[in-house]
Parts: sequence; C-alpha cells; structure tokens
Amino acid sequence: MARYVDRLARSLAAVINLLDPDVIVLGGGMSNVDRLYAELPLIWQPWVFSDRVDTKLAKAVHGDSSGVRGAAWLWPPDRPGATAR
Repeated sequence: MARYVDRLARSLAAVINLLDPDVIVLGGGMSNVDRLYAELPLIWQPWVFSDRVDTKLAKAVHGDSSGVRGAAWLWPPDRPGATAR
C-alpha cells in the first residue's frame, strides 16, 4: 500500500504541475480508502514544482458508483429502452 500511495502521489503531482486543478476527485473502489485522503496531499508536495499547493483532494460524491452514474447520463434519452431523466 505504501508503494501505491507513493506512486499515486507522484502521478497526481504531475497532474498538478501540468494543469494546476482546483480539485482532484478520486473515484472507483480505491476512493473508499480513507488513508489516501490523509497521506496523498502530504506526499505529493515534494514533487510539485510550486512551493504552495492549493489543489484539494476529494472523494467522489457517489463513491465507487460515480463512473457508472456518469456513463448512464451519456445514454441518449431517445434510444429504445431509455427512460426519462
């Protein structure tokens, strides 16, 4: 787990360096691991080129079902078998 957290922190630091996002939202099954939200912001700091990081790390509102919910919203409402939203 320590290796995963370290590699994820380095990867997210690269995203922060390139895009400077306001927030990074974790989804999927690993979004349920509370350890990530405590450790990642501390670990990514040395890999970020700025001396200050304002990017927040957040859990997906709908947990590990967020991806499925997003895909469902992409389904055109005029397709056969579709129900109104």
